[in-house]
Amino acid sequence: MTVPNIKGFLPLSMLDWPEKVSAVIFLGGCSFRCPACHNHKLVLSPESYPDQPLGRVIGYLRDRVKWIDGVTITGGEPTCHEGLPDLVSRFKELGLQVKLDTNGANPSMLETLIKGELIDAVSMDIKAPLETTLYSKLAGVSINLSRIKRSVELLKTSGITTFFRTTVIPGLIEEDELRRIREQLGDVPRYSIQRFRNLDTLDPLFRKIPDLDLERFDFLQGKFEQPQFSATQFSMN
Repeated sequence: MTVPNIKGFLPLSMLDWPEKVSAVIFLGGCSFRCPACHNHKLVLSPESYPDQPLGRVIGYLRDRVKWIDGVTITGGEPTCHEGLPDLVSRFKELGLQVKLDTNGANPSMLETLIKGELIDAVSMDIKAPLETTLYSKLAGVSINLSRIKRSVELLKTSGITTFFRTTVIPGLIEEDELRRIREQLGDVPRYSIQRFRNLDTLDPLFRKIPDLDLERFDFLQGKFEQPQFSATQFSMN
């Protein structure tokens, strides 16, 4: 099986894996066409990025295993690639932990990685409340919601560190939508929100949406980034 081509390599990041120092691997392609996406060139035309030689990346990491905790694999959407388990294995052979960023649309691949003990953490984007029409709108394609739900359940029962996250988009994903997402996710240990920025989005119309006000973002963080869901906390009154 062919190992997917690496389209970007960040040697050191303190932002991509909470509380850890990681290198970041970028893979091209994606099953979604999210209108708010900032990495759309990597999604739509990954061939425009030069391949990063795997041997060179492995060599770099091998020389620095004492200084980093692991590798974050992101994209694009890594689970689009059948050879992803082989790529992850190369990093695990170095003794590094691996975190995967995913949209959750390929639960079969996620299950393979979990059962193979190939990943130590996952960040899964929850685009919208788990309702087909709105989710499809935010994903930019028709969504099989059962796959998203399957990925959520796999992660909740996997025992591995999982981060669920949602981007707050004025006029589309706001307080009511966040409340419904939290209700649907139930008891999860880590849930965070991200602030929408209107710079260079895949859909040019999204560049006209105003950036989320910082004061409003702080309020929503305080309300929804709680580790435990409370129905009374999210009362509509």
